[in-house]
Amino acid sequence: MNLRKSIIAVLAVFLFAVAPARAGEGGALVFAAASLTDVLTKIGADYEATTGKHVTFSFAGSSVLARQIEAGSPADMFISADEAWMDHLAVRDLITADTRTDLLGNRLVLIAPAASTATLTIAEGFPLAAALNGGRLAIADPDAVPAGKYARTALTSLGVWNGVVDHLAQAENVRIALAYVARGETPFGIVYETDAKSQPKVRIVDVFPAATHPPVTYPAALLKTAGPEAAGFFAYLKSDAATATFAAAGFTPLAQSK
Repeated sequence: MNLRKSIIAVLAVFLFAVAPARAGEGGALVFAAASLTDVLTKIGADYEATTGKHVTFSFAGSSVLARQIEAGSPADMFISADEAWMDHLAVRDLITADTRTDLLGNRLVLIAPAASTATLTIAEGFPLAAALNGGRLAIADPDAVPAGKYARTALTSLGVWNGVVDHLAQAENVRIALAYVARGETPFGIVYETDAKSQPKVRIVDVFPAATHPPVTYPAALLKTAGPEAAGFFAYLKSDAATATFAAAGFTPLAQSK
């Protein structure tokens, strides 16, 4: 009997812990790409101060979040760092299609530790492999995470992917790739411009030409599981206030309320 009571108690604690954040707080639960961590945290705080309504965020690689949603995670909204993972949910009828909006744009950059004096100009056949000098190139997982996929496409188009593919420090998401460079664990990394600008321990070496990879676009959509509070925050993301915050962080706002 005591064992049974203990199991029931543990299960009760577990179920309480994993319950949707909105159920306990009356707000929206937003799954968003890791590169949006800083800016959405600020926008969420501004929204709460303005409306009194709370927003909870779960930040990770877009691939991880999409798979969690597919597995039944009770989110209200998804903001991906590429179109492919939003498409992944759309074909499974997990998003409310008429809410899908291209929210933001970004740029892909090559970074180095702030103290590094290395210089490279990104161009066809540029000597990235030689510049690594035995070190590794930090990128997000190129098979799944948008930042890594953009990076592989760009390096392939420039003819240098084969020279670095065996010298990668692959990360679960772009923020972890950023951290590798910030800590000096790798001499170079590829991240979004906004990530680089948020971290004083790295510097931008050069920007990848737009023609080397698909546009870095962040689509957003309400999910079929969205609660009543989600629409308000979704609209706020396109407000003048949120647009100004996105722009100040270095993103290119693509959607704005009329």
